[in-house]
Amino acid sequence: MTKVFSDGAVNPLSVAPMMDHTDRHFRYFLRQLTRHTLLYTEMITAQAILHGDRPKLLDFSPEEKPVALQLGGDNPQLLAECARIGQDWGYDEINLNVGCPSDRVQSGNFGACLMAQPELVAQCVAAMQRAVAIPVTVKHRIGIDDQDSYEDLVKFVTVVAQAGCQRFTVHARKAWLQGLSPKENRTIPPLRYQDVYQLKKDCPELAIEINGGITQMEQINAHLHHVDAVMVGRAAYENPYLFATVDRDVYQKTDLIPSRAEIIERMLPYVEERLRHGDRLNQISRHLLSLFNGQPRAKFWRRTLSDSRLLASAGPELLEKALKAQQSQDILQPV
Repeated sequence: MTKVFSDGAVNPLSVAPMMDHTDRHFRYFLRQLTRHTLLYTEMITAQAILHGDRPKLLDFSPEEKPVALQLGGDNPQLLAECARIGQDWGYDEINLNVGCPSDRVQSGNFGACLMAQPELVAQCVAAMQRAVAIPVTVKHRIGIDDQDSYEDLVKFVTVVAQAGCQRFTVHARKAWLQGLSPKENRTIPPLRYQDVYQLKKDCPELAIEINGGITQMEQINAHLHHVDAVMVGRAAYENPYLFATVDRDVYQKTDLIPSRAEIIERMLPYVEERLRHGDRLNQISRHLLSLFNGQPRAKFWRRTLSDSRLLASAGPELLEKALKAQQSQDILQPV
């Protein structure tokens, strides 16, 4: 079962799960730009869900939907239990991380290193699918280390698909498990989009989503001629206003495109509510820093929302004052 619309089509666009980025505040912020794009949590390990603070890890606002829970782990039974918890919590999809190459993740035998164990990934997927009625999907690389041929990719996908997975998000770079940092693994291995295109040709019955190095609407549209869906990663954080037009350009909706100022105004009630629940302003404002990138006085906006003196005791009024000052070049004084 894949994430589909009522007309049977796969959701064509998503924002990648990103550690320290795609928390509930960032997802709510993105919802002010796009109502339809599929959003993901940060990767959450099975152990954290089973033994940690579940409300802190899993709570989200209804406005964030559709939203998928990404899990990290390698134990089929534990992942199945977490999938059940995620479904009960209201998530629309459960995704298994088979792409993260960090040493910490490898030490737990999950993430990208699982590409060397497709049978184990298949067991995990099968167990999760038995546990839930919502889609179970996999995000992975095109390969790891010296297991990076197209044939290796097809073998991995074929084995996991036989366990029932129908949607695969493919980061079109291999991962080096040793010698490169996670950041370097996002930039140094060359992109191999053609491998992902070929995978879709060879496996037309599967929903194939492409990820890696996608930063512009023109790229999104070009990829959608070859695959079912596109996942955007860092660009969603570095240039979030890219998503202001996707409901029109990807989903053919006629909603008016919000201005940057309108987006901030929409965030104000949310900020006020979350502060009442004990969240700190900087936990939310850090996600808004890039909204004015490329615009006049963007540096002023970033500096204001990064000022610990201002953030320490301020509420949503700081966003209002920063917005007014950003537009008028007034000097914002500490509140």
